[in-house]
Amino acid sequence: MISRALSFVVLLYLLGYAAFAVLLPQPAGDERTDAVVVLTGGAYRMERGLDLLKRGVAKRMLVSGVARTVRPPELAAEYPGNDALFRCCIDLGRESVDTRSNAEEVARWMEKHRFRSLRLVTTDWHMPRARFELSRRLGGDVEVIGDAVASNPSFRALFTEYNKYLLRRAAVLVGV
Repeated sequence: MISRALSFVVLLYLLGYAAFAVLLPQPAGDERTDAVVVLTGGAYRMERGLDLLKRGVAKRMLVSGVARTVRPPELAAEYPGNDALFRCCIDLGRESVDTRSNAEEVARWMEKHRFRSLRLVTTDWHMPRARFELSRRLGGDVEVIGDAVASNPSFRALFTEYNKYLLRRAAVLVGV
């Protein structure tokens, strides 16, 4: 009896991983939102956020998780031709160090600006956990559109992220 139950749990876990790996989120369309939020740490996230801002898909952008030592002109220099956007419409969030603190930082920024909708830009494999944390923190009052940046993650990266996602959801279920 115990071996069957354990086999069933292992099967569910493996099927969940397969679904996680095969059904990675996709980039969003051009629906407008009040804000774009870019979580640092992955290739092409900033480029995606800047492109959305240039095209007028949102009014303002937060880059969450920027190192405290990075200055706006330094970051702007990494993305030539976007100086005007950095001056008017981009805020650097320096308080977060992980996905949970990203959600806290984003929530404070959203409240400050009284925005009701946002487009979350992060890598496809990171989107489920990032969106989970953000939705928990924002509640149902803010519309969150996931805008995944396509990547080519390794088996190990997907496996690690899948386990982080499961552990976080389990922690929330038990109240941690």
